[in-house]
Amino acid sequence: MTEAQPTKANPRRNFIRWFFGTAVGAFLVAVFYPVTRYVIPPAAAESAASSVTLPIRASELAANSAEIFKFGNRAGILVRTPSGELRAFSATCTHLNCIVQYRDDIGHIWCACHNGHFDLNGLNISGPPPAPLEAYTVNVREDEIVVSRG
Repeated sequence: MTEAQPTKANPRRNFIRWFFGTAVGAFLVAVFYPVTRYVIPPAAAESAASSVTLPIRASELAANSAEIFKFGNRAGILVRTPSGELRAFSATCTHLNCIVQYRDDIGHIWCACHNGHFDLNGLNISGPPPAPLEAYTVNVREDEIVVSRG
């Protein structure tokens, strides 16, 4: 019997193997990198700001209404009660971090995610939220509204 002669490698076949191997590797990186960044997001530093001057004027906010504002890297909600008092809270629900809104028809701060209700003191009164909203201090200087952490 004769031994099989070693054949010369086919350069075209080697190129196709390299090409498909590289394409599969690039595809896996293109799929798994964004998924990994979504599951493990980069750390975002908390804003060191302890107060913020709102672009909303005190005279512009009608009674029994509210405005959402940015407080550092979080959302806040400024509520003018039916009696005209200004109150501010974190707009992040304590249940699943949804953004809350003010419903003037019921006079509550409401979370649409799971029907959580907060009163105008930020206390959770119904639904799944386990804790009250974080309250902020509101100061009015002339017609400017300054909100600060309590």
